[in-house]
Amino acid sequence: MAATVKYDEVETGQEIPPADYPVRRANLVMYAGASGDFNPIHWNERFAKTVGLPDVIAHGMFTMAQGGRFVTDWAGDPGAVVDYGVRFSSMVVVPDDEQGAVITVSGIIEEKLEDKRVVVALTARANDSRVLSKARAVVQLS
Repeated sequence: MAATVKYDEVETGQEIPPADYPVRRANLVMYAGASGDFNPIHWNERFAKTVGLPDVIAHGMFTMAQGGRFVTDWAGDPGAVVDYGVRFSSMVVVPDDEQGAVITVSGIIEEKLEDKRVVVALTARANDSRVLSKARAVVQLS
């Protein structure tokens, strides 16, 4: 598989349109099962509040994964991401209602590198807060 985005068709400063990723409590339970992280702050509202959180919060790595998903959806090939890193800057609070939370991710081509690689700077927001900072992916394009 190869990236569907062509290196010659992107420019530094080019924006990648935002995408919304809904988060419900069920998503967090499924993620806990897949990751093995069953910390009750991610599924038990009563416990989360007793330790000072406003409500259940999404796993940091779940939040990071939504940024990775954004990049791989854009590139068209999960194998095109050759490096990816973030810092966690805020929590994604996930209420137990019909809406849950939404993580909105957008990107910009920050730099074009050699060998048809680009650096994509990501912005991820939820609940009016930036939830990832210094989020960058190096992507191998066609």
